[in-house]
Amino acid sequence: MPVSRRLAVPALLAASALALAGCGDGSAAGVSGDAGAGERLSIVTATNVYGDIAATIGGDDVVVTSIVDSLSQDPHSYEATVQDKLSVSEADLVIENGGGYDTFLGRLAGETGVEAVLDAVELSGLDEDAAEGHADEGAAEEHADEGAAEEHADEGGHAGEEGHAHGSFNEHVWYHLPTMAKLADAIADELGTLDEANADAYRERADAFTTELQSVQDRLAALAAEGPGGVVAVTEPVPAYLLEAAGLEDGTPEKFGEAIEEETDVPVAVLEEMKTLVSGGTLAFLAYNGQTEGAQTKAVRSAADEAGLPVLDFTETLPDGEDYISWMTANTDSIEAALRS
Repeated sequence: MPVSRRLAVPALLAASALALAGCGDGSAAGVSGDAGAGERLSIVTATNVYGDIAATIGGDDVVVTSIVDSLSQDPHSYEATVQDKLSVSEADLVIENGGGYDTFLGRLAGETGVEAVLDAVELSGLDEDAAEGHADEGAAEEHADEGAAEEHADEGGHAGEEGHAHGSFNEHVWYHLPTMAKLADAIADELGTLDEANADAYRERADAFTTELQSVQDRLAALAAEGPGGVVAVTEPVPAYLLEAAGLEDGTPEKFGEAIEEETDVPVAVLEEMKTLVSGGTLAFLAYNGQTEGAQTKAVRSAADEAGLPVLDFTETLPDGEDYISWMTANTDSIEAALRS
């Protein structure tokens, strides 16, 4: 189980954290509680997606704080606050997405000396091929001219600062249901280590969660087994793993996806290509991320609406009133409905 362990936080930082204790509101994305109550373990997660999974497995034995907990927040550009740092410094367990998506949380965990950190991307194993590809690319760049190498290094640093990984690897692993099953097991194991008295309860909750999750995976597999599900377009590859599990092919122009991932303007010609695609009557639906929408993605959605193409909304954080299982069930419902329409 990939658990990163770090040295304990220095006493000076602990004292500073106590001095700051009155600065924040202690909110926790609908799964919060009084961190000082009883002997409950404290868990801090990057988003309320991971917060909900942690709360489901931890039950009443944990208190969960989710840093990004609203559809109005863009996780890509989130800047950590003093209150966030305080929350992390008091955590028994930190759960991050990883893969460059939420670098702010890994940085806070390192600065405050959190001993246990679960990284969903590491647990997934999905980034291994991408990592090998980057290693090969790095070896080739050693033979490039120094100026180009420096430029590439600068670009890499920028990607890290933005907290959003670029390139061929899709870091949105919370839409990869097998990875979330692995994460549930890892959370149960880690909580059981930290709190042996309740280890059996953590394991029972994790087993119940993975059983429910398997039913969603079975539905997606059944859709894929029906045959070619068709081609879709996405404004951002957030739900790509879920769409792939349903047997769908992503027909989004490569340069459109690259521009969105790099957070740059889509070239006019590429935008027109995307609008023509969603208007052409060849797609099953448009997968739309309204949480990070801009003028260009709105233009694509308008073109889809005008053409009568179904538009399915996929977000990066948990919608109000949903838990992880109900959310993924609803996403699967919308995919199935669009394919059968």
